[in-house]
Amino acid sequence: MNHALPIESSSGFISVTNPFDGVEVGTVVDIPPEGAQVLIETAKEGARACRSLSRYERARVLETCASLVERDRDAFAELIVAEAGKTVRQARKEVLRCVNTLKLSADEARRNGGEVVPFDAYDGSANRQGWFTREPLGVIVAITPYNDPLNLVAHKLGPAIAGGNAVILKPSELTPLSAIKLVGYLVAAGMPPHVVSVATGGAALGEALVSSRDVRMVSFTGGFITGEKIARAAGLKKLAMDLGGNAPVIVLNDCDLDDAVESCVSGAYWAAGQNCVGTQRILIQSSVYDDFRSCFVDRTRALRTGNPALPDTDVGPMITAQAAVRTKRVVDAAIGQGATLLCGNTQDGSLYAPTVLENVSFACDLWHQEVFSPVVVLQRIETLEEALLLANSPEYSLHAGIFTNDLHAALKAADELEAGGVMINDSSDYRFDAMPFGGFKYGSLGREGVRFAYEEMTQPKVVCIRKSEYATRKHSATPR
Repeated sequence: MNHALPIESSSGFISVTNPFDGVEVGTVVDIPPEGAQVLIETAKEGARACRSLSRYERARVLETCASLVERDRDAFAELIVAEAGKTVRQARKEVLRCVNTLKLSADEARRNGGEVVPFDAYDGSANRQGWFTREPLGVIVAITPYNDPLNLVAHKLGPAIAGGNAVILKPSELTPLSAIKLVGYLVAAGMPPHVVSVATGGAALGEALVSSRDVRMVSFTGGFITGEKIARAAGLKKLAMDLGGNAPVIVLNDCDLDDAVESCVSGAYWAAGQNCVGTQRILIQSSVYDDFRSCFVDRTRALRTGNPALPDTDVGPMITAQAAVRTKRVVDAAIGQGATLLCGNTQDGSLYAPTVLENVSFACDLWHQEVFSPVVVLQRIETLEEALLLANSPEYSLHAGIFTNDLHAALKAADELEAGGVMINDSSDYRFDAMPFGGFKYGSLGREGVRFAYEEMTQPKVVCIRKSEYATRKHSATPR
C-alpha cells in the first residue's frame, strides 16, 4: 500500500511534514538498525508484564484508552489531517473507528479465553476431561502504513494487548505522530511500561526487527514488495500480512443506479483513493452504462479537491508530491495504450484530481495493479458471468462489490468473486472493525478484524486431565 518514496535522514531525526503545504508537523528519532536489540530486550520485559495482567486489567486499560481518545477526538483528528492529509471529516470518522476498535479489543480480552474440550465424547477418552486456553505469543512486531495512521495502529495494538503480548510498533515514517500519541494514551490508561515500544526509522531498522529470533510474530499492513522482503527476512515465525487490492464493483441493470453512483464515488475517492479496499474498477452492464458513466463523471467533477483542514473539502492531497507524480505517470501510460480520459488527471504538488477512464487495456498496469490513488476505471459488460471473469482477473484481491436487486445474482457473485469480502449493494470500501478482513489469492496471510487478529496473536494451550482408576472407583462407589 505504501507507494511513497522512503524518507532519508542524516541528522538522527525524521521530519514529518503536512502533505498539503509541506510545513513540518513534528520530528521523530531516526533509530538506526543497531537499536533493534535494545527495542527487543525492552519488549521482552513488556511481554512478561502484559502476560501477568489479568484479562480484566487488559480490558480496563483498553476501555480507558478508548474513553480518553473519544474525549480528545478533535485533537486526534487534527493530527491525522496534519500528518496524513485526510480531510477533517474523514479524520473524525477514523478517530471514532479507533475508539470502536479499542472497545472491541477489550471485549475480546474478556470473552475469548478458550473453551472446554469434550474429551469424553470420543472412544478411548472417556476418563479424560480438559480445556484449552489462549496464550500470548510474546513479542510481536507490528508495521503500519500511512493511510489510516490511527485506526490501523489500533488494529495491531488492541488485539495484541488483549492477548497479553508486547508490541514493537513501527509506524510509517510519513505518519508516526498519531501512533505515538495513541501509545501515550495507552500508558495514561494504565498500560505497564514497555508493553508497546515505538520504533521510528527506516527499512534497515525494520529488517533488523523482523529477523530477530526473539520476535514471535510480524503483523504487516503495506505493499507486496515490502511484504516479500519481510517474508524472506523473518525466518520461522508467524506472519500476518494485509496487502494490496484492486477492488472491482459490478453494477447490474436492475439496481438503484443513483445509489450505486453515490456509493462508488465515495468508495473510489475516500482518503484520496489511498485505500486498499477503494473502488478501482467498475464493471457496468451495457444497458445502464451510459447513464452510470454520465452521472459518475458529473459527481466526480463536483468533488472539491484542496486543503484537507477545510470542512467543505472532499478530496485532500496524496501523501507526497512524488505519489501524485507517480499516479499521473500510470494514468498517462494507460492513455498511451488506448484508454479514454473522461475527467481528471491533473496534478499540482501533492494534489491529484479525481480521475475517471474507460476503454482501459486489460494488459496495462492500471487494470491489473493496485493504483492506490483517486483513479477509477469504467468497463462495459454484458453479463454477470463476464463481469465475474473480469473481476477475478488480478492475482490478488481484498474486497469486491455488486449492485443488484436480483437475489440470485447477488448470491452467485458472493459465491464466485475471489475476494476476502463481498459487499452487496455497497461499494468495495465498506469495512466494520469486528469483521474478518484480509485478502484472497497471492500474498494473503491471516486475517485482521479484532477477534480474528486476536486469535492470530495468541496460541492455544491444551490442558487434559486423566482421571485415575482409583479416583473413578472411589467416586462411583455406593455410599454407606
